[in-house]
Amino acid sequence: MIKSFLDARNLILDNTLQLEAESVPLVDLVGRILTRDFHARWDMPRWDNSEMDGFAVNALSCRHFVQLLVAGYIPAGSSAEGFSVRPGTAVRIMTGAPIPAGCDAVVPIENTEFDGERVTIKKAVKHGDYIRFRGSDISADEVMISTGSVLRPAEINLLASFSLESIPVFRRPRVAILSTGDELVAPGEIPAAGQIIDGNSWSLAAAVKEIGATPVLLGIAQDNDESLGEKIALGLKADVLITSAGVSTGDRDLVREALENAGVKPVFWKVSMKPGGPTAFGLQQGKPVFSLPGNPVSSMIGFEELVRPALLKMMGYQEVLRPLNKARVRGVLANESGKTRFLRVRVEKTATGLVAKSAGDQNTGILSTMIRANAIAILAAEQTRFSHDDEVDVQLLGEVERPYDQS
Repeated sequence: MIKSFLDARNLILDNTLQLEAESVPLVDLVGRILTRDFHARWDMPRWDNSEMDGFAVNALSCRHFVQLLVAGYIPAGSSAEGFSVRPGTAVRIMTGAPIPAGCDAVVPIENTEFDGERVTIKKAVKHGDYIRFRGSDISADEVMISTGSVLRPAEINLLASFSLESIPVFRRPRVAILSTGDELVAPGEIPAAGQIIDGNSWSLAAAVKEIGATPVLLGIAQDNDESLGEKIALGLKADVLITSAGVSTGDRDLVREALENAGVKPVFWKVSMKPGGPTAFGLQQGKPVFSLPGNPVSSMIGFEELVRPALLKMMGYQEVLRPLNKARVRGVLANESGKTRFLRVRVEKTATGLVAKSAGDQNTGILSTMIRANAIAILAAEQTRFSHDDEVDVQLLGEVERPYDQS
Protein backbone atom coordinates (compact mmCIF):
# COMPACT_ATOMS: atom_id res chain seq x y z
CA MET A 1 0.00 0.00 0.00
CA ILE A 2 3.06 2.26 -0.14
CA LYS A 3 2.53 5.03 -2.69
CA SER A 4 5.04 7.11 -4.57
CA PHE A 5 5.02 10.73 -3.47
CA LEU A 6 3.36 11.98 -6.66
CA ASP A 7 0.73 9.20 -6.60
CA ALA A 8 -0.05 9.98 -2.96
CA ARG A 9 -0.44 13.71 -3.61
CA ASN A 10 -2.63 13.06 -6.66
CA LEU A 11 -4.84 10.68 -4.68
CA ILE A 12 -5.28 13.30 -1.99
CA LEU A 13 -6.18 16.04 -4.45
CA ASP A 14 -8.51 13.76 -6.44
CA ASN A 15 -10.40 12.97 -3.23
CA THR A 16 -10.56 16.57 -1.97
CA LEU A 17 -13.55 18.71 -2.85
CA GLN A 18 -13.97 22.47 -2.76
CA LEU A 19 -16.13 23.69 0.09
CA GLU A 20 -19.45 25.42 -0.46
CA ALA A 21 -19.86 29.17 -0.83
CA GLU A 22 -20.63 31.61 1.94
CA SER A 23 -21.45 35.30 1.72
CA VAL A 24 -18.76 37.45 3.35
CA PRO A 25 -18.78 41.24 3.97
CA LEU A 26 -16.26 43.42 2.15
CA VAL A 27 -14.09 44.04 5.22
CA ASP A 28 -13.41 40.29 5.57
CA LEU A 29 -12.79 39.46 1.91
CA VAL A 30 -9.00 39.91 1.73
CA GLY A 31 -7.42 36.61 0.75
CA ARG A 32 -10.75 34.90 0.04
CA ILE A 33 -11.48 33.06 -3.22
CA LEU A 34 -14.33 34.04 -5.54
CA THR A 35 -16.82 31.24 -6.31
CA ARG A 36 -18.17 32.67 -9.57
CA ASP A 37 -17.29 35.22 -12.23
CA PHE A 38 -18.08 38.78 -11.25
CA HIS A 39 -19.68 40.81 -14.06
CA ALA A 40 -19.66 44.60 -14.03
CA ARG A 41 -23.12 45.84 -13.12
CA TRP A 42 -22.79 49.02 -15.19
CA ASP A 43 -20.32 51.05 -17.24
CA MET A 44 -17.46 52.65 -15.38
CA PRO A 45 -17.31 55.58 -15.44
CA ARG A 46 -21.09 55.68 -15.46
CA TRP A 47 -21.01 58.99 -17.33
CA ASP A 48 -18.50 61.20 -19.12
CA ASN A 49 -16.67 63.16 -16.42
CA SER A 50 -13.77 65.53 -15.91
CA GLU A 51 -10.27 64.27 -15.09
CA MET A 52 -9.22 67.68 -13.75
CA ASP A 53 -10.37 70.83 -12.04
CA GLY A 54 -10.68 73.34 -14.86
CA PHE A 55 -13.04 74.48 -17.60
CA ALA A 56 -15.31 72.42 -19.86
CA VAL A 57 -15.04 73.70 -23.41
CA ASN A 58 -15.66 72.93 -27.05
CA ALA A 59 -12.22 72.37 -28.61
CA LEU A 60 -13.23 74.09 -31.85
CA SER A 61 -14.15 77.27 -29.96
CA CYS A 62 -10.68 77.37 -28.44
CA ARG A 63 -9.17 77.72 -31.91
CA HIS A 64 -11.07 80.93 -32.55
CA PHE A 65 -11.38 82.55 -29.12
CA VAL A 66 -8.53 83.43 -26.74
CA GLN A 67 -11.10 84.21 -24.08
CA LEU A 68 -14.34 82.42 -23.28
CA LEU A 69 -17.28 83.62 -21.24
CA VAL A 70 -17.76 81.34 -18.19
CA ALA A 71 -21.43 80.44 -18.22
CA GLY A 72 -21.70 78.27 -15.13
CA TYR A 73 -20.10 76.01 -12.54
CA ILE A 74 -20.45 72.21 -12.08
CA PRO A 75 -18.97 70.86 -8.83
CA ALA A 76 -18.34 67.16 -8.22
CA GLY A 77 -21.47 65.33 -7.14
CA SER A 78 -23.87 67.59 -9.04
CA SER A 79 -25.79 67.14 -12.27
CA ALA A 80 -24.88 68.68 -15.64
CA GLU A 81 -28.52 69.09 -16.61
CA GLY A 82 -29.30 72.62 -17.70
CA PHE A 83 -25.68 73.35 -18.61
CA SER A 84 -24.53 73.70 -22.20
CA VAL A 85 -21.23 74.78 -23.69
CA ARG A 86 -22.03 77.01 -26.66
CA PRO A 87 -19.50 78.57 -29.05
CA GLY A 88 -17.50 81.22 -27.21
CA THR A 89 -18.39 79.94 -23.74
CA ALA A 90 -16.99 77.61 -21.09
CA VAL A 91 -18.25 76.03 -17.87
CA ARG A 92 -16.13 75.83 -14.77
CA ILE A 93 -15.90 72.17 -13.67
CA MET A 94 -14.39 70.08 -10.87
CA THR A 95 -12.70 66.66 -11.03
CA GLY A 96 -15.30 63.88 -11.36
CA ALA A 97 -18.13 66.21 -12.30
CA PRO A 98 -20.30 65.20 -15.30
CA ILE A 99 -19.49 66.71 -18.69
CA PRO A 100 -22.13 69.19 -19.90
CA ALA A 101 -23.75 69.16 -23.34
CA GLY A 102 -21.67 70.73 -26.10
CA CYS A 103 -18.36 70.02 -24.35
CA ASP A 104 -15.68 67.77 -25.87
CA ALA A 105 -12.62 68.78 -23.82
CA VAL A 106 -11.55 70.06 -20.41
CA VAL A 107 -8.79 72.63 -19.92
CA PRO A 108 -6.94 72.17 -16.58
CA ILE A 109 -7.06 75.23 -14.36
CA GLU A 110 -3.27 75.59 -14.49
CA ASN A 111 -3.50 76.19 -18.27
CA THR A 112 -5.88 79.12 -17.85
CA GLU A 113 -6.32 82.54 -16.32
CA PHE A 114 -9.73 83.34 -14.86
CA ASP A 115 -10.87 86.83 -13.92
CA GLY A 116 -14.21 85.77 -12.46
CA GLU A 117 -16.16 86.25 -15.69
CA ARG A 118 -13.91 85.15 -18.55
CA VAL A 119 -11.27 82.48 -18.85
CA THR A 120 -8.16 82.86 -20.98
CA ILE A 121 -6.95 79.62 -22.59
CA LYS A 122 -3.13 79.52 -22.57
CA LYS A 123 -2.46 76.17 -24.30
CA ALA A 124 -3.76 74.35 -27.36
CA VAL A 125 -6.85 72.21 -26.81
CA LYS A 126 -7.93 69.11 -28.72
CA HIS A 127 -10.98 66.90 -28.74
CA GLY A 128 -11.15 64.51 -25.75
CA ASP A 129 -8.60 66.28 -23.55
CA TYR A 130 -9.00 65.41 -19.83
CA ILE A 131 -12.35 63.67 -20.22
CA ARG A 132 -12.99 60.18 -18.80
CA PHE A 133 -15.59 58.79 -21.17
CA ARG A 134 -18.39 56.49 -20.08
CA GLY A 135 -17.26 52.86 -20.12
CA SER A 136 -13.65 53.75 -20.91
CA ASP A 137 -12.48 51.79 -17.83
CA ILE A 138 -15.06 49.00 -17.60
CA SER A 139 -17.98 48.04 -19.82
CA ALA A 140 -21.29 46.84 -18.40
CA ASP A 141 -21.44 43.03 -18.06
CA GLU A 142 -17.69 42.66 -18.57
CA VAL A 143 -16.10 39.86 -16.49
CA MET A 144 -13.94 41.79 -14.06
CA ILE A 145 -12.96 39.08 -11.54
CA SER A 146 -12.85 35.43 -12.56
CA THR A 147 -13.86 32.40 -10.53
CA GLY A 148 -10.96 31.28 -8.36
CA SER A 149 -9.39 34.73 -8.07
CA VAL A 150 -7.77 35.66 -4.77
CA LEU A 151 -9.39 38.87 -3.58
CA ARG A 152 -6.94 41.68 -2.83
CA PRO A 153 -7.57 45.30 -1.83
CA ALA A 154 -7.86 46.26 -5.52
CA GLU A 155 -10.64 43.72 -6.14
CA ILE A 156 -12.42 44.82 -2.97
CA ASN A 157 -12.27 48.44 -4.15
CA LEU A 158 -13.92 47.34 -7.40
CA LEU A 159 -16.65 45.38 -5.63
CA ALA A 160 -17.39 48.35 -3.36
CA SER A 161 -17.47 50.63 -6.43
CA PHE A 162 -20.32 48.52 -7.78
CA SER A 163 -22.22 49.01 -4.51
CA LEU A 164 -21.77 45.47 -3.22
CA GLU A 165 -21.63 44.97 0.54
CA SER A 166 -20.85 41.24 0.47
CA ILE A 167 -20.09 38.53 -2.08
CA PRO A 168 -19.99 34.70 -2.13
CA VAL A 169 -16.56 33.13 -1.61
CA PHE A 170 -15.44 29.60 -0.81
CA ARG A 171 -15.81 28.74 2.84
CA ARG A 172 -12.62 28.23 4.79
CA PRO A 173 -12.23 24.79 6.38
CA ARG A 174 -12.17 24.09 10.09
CA VAL A 175 -9.17 21.83 10.59
CA ALA A 176 -9.08 19.68 13.72
CA ILE A 177 -5.58 18.87 15.00
CA LEU A 178 -4.87 15.99 17.37
CA SER A 179 -1.54 14.93 18.85
CA THR A 180 -1.32 11.41 20.24
CA GLY A 181 0.94 9.64 22.72
CA ASP A 182 1.24 8.90 26.44
CA GLU A 183 4.62 10.63 26.44
CA LEU A 184 3.22 14.03 25.45
CA VAL A 185 2.39 16.97 27.72
CA ALA A 186 1.01 20.37 26.76
CA PRO A 187 3.12 23.55 26.62
CA GLY A 188 3.23 25.17 30.05
CA GLU A 189 3.49 21.86 31.87
CA ILE A 190 6.77 20.70 33.40
CA PRO A 191 7.73 17.44 31.68
CA ALA A 192 8.72 14.51 33.87
CA ALA A 193 11.44 12.07 32.89
CA GLY A 194 10.59 10.52 29.55
CA GLN A 195 7.89 13.06 28.70
CA ILE A 196 7.94 15.36 25.67
CA ILE A 197 6.24 18.73 25.26
CA ASP A 198 3.81 18.69 22.34
CA GLY A 199 4.97 21.12 19.67
CA ASN A 200 3.33 19.48 16.67
CA SER A 201 -0.19 20.68 17.48
CA TRP A 202 1.03 24.24 17.52
CA SER A 203 3.19 24.12 14.41
CA LEU A 204 0.35 22.47 12.49
CA ALA A 205 -2.15 25.03 13.82
CA ALA A 206 0.18 27.83 12.75
CA ALA A 207 0.56 26.32 9.28
CA VAL A 208 -3.22 25.96 8.97
CA LYS A 209 -3.77 29.54 10.07
CA GLU A 210 -1.04 30.84 7.77
CA ILE A 211 -3.02 29.79 4.69
CA GLY A 212 -6.28 31.20 6.03
CA ALA A 213 -8.00 28.06 7.35
CA THR A 214 -9.23 27.74 10.93
CA PRO A 215 -7.36 25.41 13.31
CA VAL A 216 -9.29 23.53 16.01
CA LEU A 217 -6.93 22.22 18.67
CA LEU A 218 -8.13 18.96 20.23
CA GLY A 219 -5.25 18.53 22.66
CA ILE A 220 -3.52 15.21 23.29
CA ALA A 221 -5.03 11.74 23.07
CA GLN A 222 -3.56 8.98 25.21
CA ASP A 223 -2.53 5.64 23.74
CA ASN A 224 -5.77 3.83 24.50
CA ASP A 225 -8.96 3.15 22.58
CA GLU A 226 -11.19 5.27 24.81
CA SER A 227 -9.09 8.45 24.65
CA LEU A 228 -8.40 8.10 20.92
CA GLY A 229 -12.02 7.32 20.12
CA GLU A 230 -13.31 10.33 22.04
CA LYS A 231 -10.86 12.79 20.49
CA ILE A 232 -11.25 11.42 16.95
CA ALA A 233 -15.04 11.68 17.22
CA LEU A 234 -14.65 15.35 18.11
CA GLY A 235 -12.19 15.88 15.26
CA LEU A 236 -14.52 14.37 12.69
CA LYS A 237 -17.01 17.18 13.38
CA ALA A 238 -14.59 19.55 11.63
CA ASP A 239 -14.04 19.72 7.85
CA VAL A 240 -10.62 18.06 8.07
CA LEU A 241 -8.89 16.00 10.73
CA ILE A 242 -5.10 15.87 11.13
CA THR A 243 -3.55 13.48 13.64
CA SER A 244 0.09 13.46 14.63
CA ALA A 245 1.97 10.27 15.64
CA GLY A 246 0.67 6.77 16.21
CA VAL A 247 0.68 5.64 12.55
CA SER A 248 3.97 3.77 12.38
CA THR A 249 4.41 0.06 13.18
CA GLY A 250 5.00 0.13 16.94
CA ASP A 251 2.97 -1.82 19.49
CA ARG A 252 1.31 1.38 20.69
CA ASP A 253 0.70 2.99 17.29
CA LEU A 254 -3.07 2.69 17.56
CA VAL A 255 -4.30 5.63 15.51
CA ARG A 256 -5.03 3.78 12.26
CA GLU A 257 -7.21 1.22 14.00
CA ALA A 258 -9.01 3.95 15.98
CA LEU A 259 -9.70 5.86 12.76
CA GLU A 260 -11.11 2.79 11.05
CA ASN A 261 -13.33 2.15 14.09
CA ALA A 262 -14.62 5.74 13.64
CA GLY A 263 -15.61 5.03 10.04
CA VAL A 264 -12.55 6.41 8.29
CA LYS A 265 -11.83 4.42 5.13
CA PRO A 266 -8.09 4.23 4.38
CA VAL A 267 -6.93 5.42 0.97
CA PHE A 268 -3.24 4.76 1.55
CA TRP A 269 -0.72 4.22 4.33
CA LYS A 270 2.94 5.06 3.85
CA VAL A 271 4.45 7.22 1.14
CA SER A 272 7.80 6.74 -0.56
CA MET A 273 9.14 10.06 0.71
CA LYS A 274 11.65 11.16 3.31
CA PRO A 275 10.90 12.65 5.74
CA GLY A 276 7.18 11.97 6.21
CA GLY A 277 7.07 8.36 4.99
CA PRO A 278 4.64 6.90 7.60
CA THR A 279 1.80 9.21 6.50
CA ALA A 280 -1.73 7.88 6.07
CA PHE A 281 -4.73 9.37 4.30
CA GLY A 282 -8.35 8.34 4.58
CA LEU A 283 -11.90 9.57 4.10
CA GLN A 284 -14.91 9.65 6.38
CA GLN A 285 -17.99 10.31 4.23
CA GLY A 286 -15.83 12.37 1.89
CA LYS A 287 -14.07 14.21 4.74
CA PRO A 288 -10.25 14.18 4.45
CA VAL A 289 -8.34 12.64 7.34
CA PHE A 290 -4.54 12.94 7.45
CA SER A 291 -2.33 10.98 9.84
CA LEU A 292 1.14 12.49 10.01
CA PRO A 293 4.22 11.10 11.75
CA GLY A 294 5.02 12.27 15.26
CA ASN A 295 8.54 13.41 14.45
CA PRO A 296 8.32 17.24 14.31
CA VAL A 297 10.26 17.63 11.05
CA SER A 298 8.37 14.78 9.38
CA SER A 299 5.08 16.28 10.55
CA MET A 300 5.88 19.71 9.12
CA ILE A 301 7.21 18.37 5.80
CA GLY A 302 4.19 16.06 5.50
CA PHE A 303 1.85 18.98 6.04
CA GLU A 304 3.71 21.17 3.55
CA GLU A 305 3.79 18.62 0.76
CA LEU A 306 0.54 16.66 1.24
CA VAL A 307 -1.92 18.53 3.47
CA ARG A 308 -1.40 22.15 2.46
CA PRO A 309 -2.32 21.60 -1.23
CA ALA A 310 -5.54 19.84 -0.21
CA LEU A 311 -6.59 22.65 2.14
CA LEU A 312 -5.91 25.24 -0.56
CA LYS A 313 -8.06 23.28 -3.00
CA MET A 314 -10.89 23.16 -0.45
CA MET A 315 -10.72 26.96 -0.18
CA GLY A 316 -11.02 27.39 -3.96
CA TYR A 317 -7.43 28.12 -4.94
CA GLN A 318 -6.62 27.30 -8.56
CA GLU A 319 -2.89 26.96 -7.91
CA VAL A 320 -2.33 24.77 -4.87
CA LEU A 321 1.33 23.78 -5.27
CA ARG A 322 4.25 26.02 -4.50
CA PRO A 323 6.15 26.88 -7.69
CA LEU A 324 9.47 25.15 -8.30
CA ASN A 325 12.56 27.29 -8.76
CA LYS A 326 15.96 26.24 -10.04
CA ALA A 327 18.91 26.82 -7.73
CA ARG A 328 22.58 25.91 -8.08
CA VAL A 329 23.93 23.67 -5.34
CA ARG A 330 26.63 24.86 -2.98
CA GLY A 331 28.46 21.87 -1.57
CA VAL A 332 26.70 18.51 -2.00
CA LEU A 333 23.10 17.38 -1.57
CA ALA A 334 22.63 13.61 -1.35
CA ASN A 335 19.70 11.20 -1.55
CA GLU A 336 20.53 7.64 -0.62
CA SER A 337 17.00 6.72 0.47
CA GLY A 338 15.58 5.51 -2.84
CA LYS A 339 12.60 7.79 -2.10
CA THR A 340 11.59 11.32 -2.99
CA ARG A 341 13.76 13.34 -0.62
CA PHE A 342 12.90 16.73 0.84
CA LEU A 343 16.00 18.51 2.12
CA ARG A 344 15.96 21.61 4.27
CA VAL A 345 18.10 24.21 2.52
CA ARG A 346 19.08 27.84 2.72
CA VAL A 347 18.61 29.68 -0.58
CA GLU A 348 20.26 32.99 -1.41
CA LYS A 349 20.17 35.32 -4.40
CA THR A 350 23.34 35.96 -6.36
CA ALA A 351 24.10 37.95 -9.49
CA THR A 352 23.74 34.75 -11.53
CA GLY A 353 20.62 33.34 -9.84
CA LEU A 354 19.59 31.34 -6.79
CA VAL A 355 22.01 29.14 -4.88
CA ALA A 356 21.07 26.49 -2.31
CA LYS A 357 23.06 24.90 0.46
CA SER A 358 22.09 22.51 3.21
CA ALA A 359 20.54 24.13 6.27
CA GLY A 360 22.43 21.62 8.43
CA ASP A 361 21.97 18.11 9.75
CA GLN A 362 19.11 16.49 7.80
CA ASN A 363 18.27 13.97 10.54
CA THR A 364 14.50 14.19 11.12
CA GLY A 365 15.07 14.76 14.82
CA ILE A 366 16.93 18.02 14.19
CA LEU A 367 14.36 20.80 14.45
CA SER A 368 16.86 23.67 14.23
CA THR A 369 17.34 23.11 10.49
CA MET A 370 13.67 23.96 9.94
CA ILE A 371 14.38 27.30 11.58
CA ARG A 372 17.41 27.98 9.37
CA ALA A 373 15.79 26.76 6.14
CA ASN A 374 13.93 29.11 3.82
CA ALA A 375 13.36 26.49 1.13
CA ILE A 376 12.96 22.78 0.51
CA ALA A 377 15.08 21.06 -2.13
CA ILE A 378 13.27 18.18 -3.86
CA LEU A 379 15.35 15.22 -4.98
CA ALA A 380 13.56 12.57 -7.01
CA ALA A 381 13.96 8.96 -5.92
CA GLU A 382 16.34 8.19 -8.78
CA GLN A 383 18.51 11.25 -8.11
CA THR A 384 21.17 10.21 -5.61
CA ARG A 385 23.57 13.13 -5.59
CA PHE A 386 23.76 16.79 -6.54
CA SER A 387 27.28 18.13 -6.68
CA HIS A 388 28.55 21.69 -6.49
CA ASP A 389 26.92 23.89 -9.18
CA ASP A 390 24.35 21.26 -10.22
CA GLU A 391 20.81 22.61 -10.55
CA VAL A 392 18.15 21.41 -8.11
CA ASP A 393 14.43 22.12 -7.77
CA VAL A 394 13.53 24.16 -4.68
CA GLN A 395 10.29 25.34 -3.12
CA LEU A 396 10.72 28.71 -1.45
CA LEU A 397 9.21 28.96 2.03
CA GLY A 398 10.22 32.51 2.88
CA GLU A 399 12.09 35.58 1.76
CA VAL A 400 15.32 35.05 -0.17
CA GLU A 401 17.98 37.70 0.33
CA ARG A 402 21.41 38.40 -1.03
CA PRO A 403 24.20 37.23 1.27
CA TYR A 404 25.95 39.90 3.28
CA ASP A 405 28.90 41.23 1.31
CA GLN A 406 31.85 41.39 3.65
CA SER A 407 34.31 42.71 1.07
